[in-house]
Amino acid sequence: MPVITNIDDLKRIYERRVPRMFFDYAESGSWSEQTFRENSSDFDLIRLRQRVAVDMAGRSTASQMIGQDVAMPVALAPVGLTGMQHADGEIKAARAAEEFGVPFTLSTMSINSIEDVAEATQKPFWFQLYTMKDMDYTARLIQRAKDAGCSALVITLDLQILGQRHKDLKNGLSAPPKLTPKTVANLMTKWRWGIEMLGAKRREFGNIVGHVEGISDASSLGAWTAEQFDPSLDWGKVARLMEMWGGKVILKGILDAEDAKMAAKLGADAIVVSNHGGRQLDGALSSIRMLPAIMDAVGNDIEVHLDSGIRSGQDILKSLALSASGVMIGRAFVYGLGAMGQAGVTRALEVLHKELDTTMALCGEKGVADLGRHNLLIPEDFGGRWQEH
Repeated sequence: MPVITNIDDLKRIYERRVPRMFFDYAESGSWSEQTFRENSSDFDLIRLRQRVAVDMAGRSTASQMIGQDVAMPVALAPVGLTGMQHADGEIKAARAAEEFGVPFTLSTMSINSIEDVAEATQKPFWFQLYTMKDMDYTARLIQRAKDAGCSALVITLDLQILGQRHKDLKNGLSAPPKLTPKTVANLMTKWRWGIEMLGAKRREFGNIVGHVEGISDASSLGAWTAEQFDPSLDWGKVARLMEMWGGKVILKGILDAEDAKMAAKLGADAIVVSNHGGRQLDGALSSIRMLPAIMDAVGNDIEVHLDSGIRSGQDILKSLALSASGVMIGRAFVYGLGAMGQAGVTRALEVLHKELDTTMALCGEKGVADLGRHNLLIPEDFGGRWQEH
């Protein structure tokens, strides 16, 4: 086994082992990819304060997210097509998260279904909902998540209209992949991935195929999906979805202080400060740059998590020190999954945990609850001098 010391090590193996269209699907943003890049690079603008001669014995990264005990305040984000990054990818990622002691979030656009993951795991997981025009399907999807014992519903708000991602269009992204001369040539170099996929439980969207009338093949599935994201989603519909669920709700895709206030007013249990990993509105500010203003707006009114750009334990610490209660990781665990399956997801979590624990100690703190702005050196203009009008 290669020596894995950081997330980029997993990314390099991932790129070698997974077909190009699925690597590009994860490792891309919309349009010029400015926001995609800045989600990570803006973390570099924040520096850490080193403190010494502090008793560091008995440190702990343990915390809670929406009242759930976690080994560290990190949840696996919902990522579509995870089961095409590695055979039975959602199941393997969920098992790794469960064993490590952090939440796993299953995407609506997963390959393994809600029922597949529930059958393969022991603890409740979170389910992410894309709001579809077909409300009968949406209601049945919510009920299926209830029946599976999911402990939270994560409603994604920033994908009413699909952002254009050039690489996906050029690659002809699909599940399973379309067999064009270009994709066949690439798949021939990914023989290990192909052999594993032959034994996969599913190779199409498990939460849709068999649950929507008239979908029998990849083309009908693609046509239905492309037309189903609901552009009319508003706060009233969000409230109705929350009522239908009746349990803990996390609203994902908040990038503006006013929207954070609305989410708190609706009574959501948490929000996720996120720009969909730079895959929707290109030109939006990074999640970490927007976090301070959102925290100033909602304070202790609602639990705040941060998503988009997390690649290290230092990134996690900076988010927590800016008052986030936790973070979500997407690409960081997908790199591990594509590289080494379940063991790779576990390794990604181990890397992040070690980086978080060591950095916390060198900043003079014994627990994540003790982190704050006093641990950071933040540029005076980090929030930016932007004119809204």
